[in-house]
Amino acid sequence: MAGALGLSLSGCAGFLVPAGEGEPEPTPTASYRVHADKLPSPFPSASVPLPDRPPPPSAQGPGPTPTARAGCPSSGVVVDMGEVQAALGHRAVGLTLTNCGDKPYRVDGYPSVRALDDAGDPLAVPVNPGSSYMGSDPGPEEVMLKPGEAVQSLLAWVSTPTGGDLIEGDALEVAPAPGLEARTFPLKGSDVRLLDELNMTAWRTQPSQ
Repeated sequence: MAGALGLSLSGCAGFLVPAGEGEPEPTPTASYRVHADKLPSPFPSASVPLPDRPPPPSAQGPGPTPTARAGCPSSGVVVDMGEVQAALGHRAVGLTLTNCGDKPYRVDGYPSVRALDDAGDPLAVPVNPGSSYMGSDPGPEEVMLKPGEAVQSLLAWVSTPTGGDLIEGDALEVAPAPGLEARTFPLKGSDVRLLDELNMTAWRTQPSQ
């Protein structure tokens, strides 16, 4: 009996071992180390050239040089005439002289004005520098006009026979000054074309009142 028990125990000896003893050790697994330079990039790498930066203001070249506008006379100045205004038989129109050239222009004096008939010939209408019912004349003032700047004058006359016979004019010829290029402006309306005499103020930066 004892021999059988011993045999029995010896046959089970292979199964009665302390935990962790007699068992094969686990095979060590390879450790993975991840490097940032091995990670896939979400976007393909490409060298993109940066745009050239503009130079600082001090390094930039000079600004654009003023140029004469198209149709500017050789004198560098041009005249224009506004709409005729009426008040109690008096008529007045604003004249403008603009520096359309590319250099400063000195202005000192009065416009040159003549009344013309329907054939373009001058009429015997007196032209006087000075004040009128429509505006006062403070006299000439020397002004240096930069390119694009302008001065103004007021031209006035009477269209009712208050002191003599009226002359019917067809147009007004206006120049910046005697001897310079003139422009012709038609007079429209019978109440505007009747002239006694023309009174004009000097060129000024502000219109006469």
